[in-house]
Amino acid sequence: MRKILIPTDFSVNAMNAIHYALELFKYEISVFYIMHVYEDEIYADETLLTRDNLENTTKIVANNSNKKLTAILKKIKSISPNPRFSYRLISAKSSLIDEVDKIVDEENIDIIVMGTRGKTNDRNLTFGTHTLQVLKYVECPVLAIPENYKYSQPKHILFPTDYLIPYKRRELKLLCGMSSPFRAKIDVIYISKTNILSMRQEDNKEFIRATLCKNEINFITINKKDVSEAITTYIKENRTDMLVMVNTRHSHLEHILFQSKLDKISLSINIPFLALQNIKRDNL
Repeated sequence: MRKILIPTDFSVNAMNAIHYALELFKYEISVFYIMHVYEDEIYADETLLTRDNLENTTKIVANNSNKKLTAILKKIKSISPNPRFSYRLISAKSSLIDEVDKIVDEENIDIIVMGTRGKTNDRNLTFGTHTLQVLKYVECPVLAIPENYKYSQPKHILFPTDYLIPYKRRELKLLCGMSSPFRAKIDVIYISKTNILSMRQEDNKEFIRATLCKNEINFITINKKDVSEAITTYIKENRTDMLVMVNTRHSHLEHILFQSKLDKISLSINIPFLALQNIKRDNL
């Protein structure tokens, strides 16, 4: 059974991510955890908030959260009456990272699905603040869906790697389970100035081949130094339905997302992006 956590801020982008997840997992028996956190909403206008009205404000915000979650569930069931699906609604007075971490741990979540941006929707950023926080701090695969992305079956998946990462079998199996019903082709690209692999790299390459055995896999070497440029060019020149990267220290993904300022990220992602998590990160 697949366990999918979907945080929502009730934005159009968040609903678009839900719709994508419903289509992507339609062939699997799945539990969807639709989650909304509202701690920030309680303290949104501190000029009006006082100790006297804090409790009442909290009740109002909590009630509003529950009503909107119920409305979303009704909408989900109308657009995707799939007998394989079941749902859990979570409304919590908490921060996003704390609650996501808690649910991932308690429910053994397989994957988090969310929009690349939420209500703030700053078009100068590849990822919104909340999405970036989840990508950076939560030890669970994250599938980020771009704004206004219209669902199409993931037939062609791009998986850049340096073959230095000791991949998690569970996460590669997740990728295999997501993509094999659509008979997806996975292009595993190695971006380097040399074609020579170390013994460790060769072993990790074979582990990918063995674990993604249900898929057609192409192993490709691209002779370039700039990883972001190589990935962006490949996506433009080859019809690609999903980008997959593994997040670990010193990986391509960490370099792109976390060592650069947000407004200077050079990799502009306009397709669904799956970040596999390979290390336990420090707490906020």
